[in-house]
Amino acid sequence: MLEPLNRAQPYVLGLFRGVTGLLFACHGAASLFGVLGGAQGGGTLEAGSWPGWYAAVIQLLCGGLVLIGLGTRGAALLASGSMAYAYFDVHQPTALWPLQNGGEPSAIYCWAFLLLVFTGGGALGLDQLLSRRRGSAASDDAANQTPAVA
Repeated sequence: MLEPLNRAQPYVLGLFRGVTGLLFACHGAASLFGVLGGAQGGGTLEAGSWPGWYAAVIQLLCGGLVLIGLGTRGAALLASGSMAYAYFDVHQPTALWPLQNGGEPSAIYCWAFLLLVFTGGGALGLDQLLSRRRGSAASDDAANQTPAVA
């Protein structure tokens, strides 16, 4: 019964990677360029403002890299760390629980990207395509990974 789920695992992980990266990149684009509603109720962040502008640059770049599956583990590590910083520096001082302090998106992104650091990008990413073109069996190649079984 679990065999079909195990065969689909690399593709579902690739879909998870792509959706998470897209949403994260959109968050950065909204803050930097004012698209999709803009930053914090409209507009853009002032260039160089700490920490918001730098966080938005990380969101846009790392989100884009995770979306296309290029340098997934490194980009996910940087994104996870930036969201941990956002949670503990911006949200947690106002209240303990994410539901109380508005830090749910930061907490979810932090853990989602940390998961990608350990699992890799799954199928259908550029990392996988490039490793196949080089003719090497990269350890990140999700198609060759043994599926995790709960």
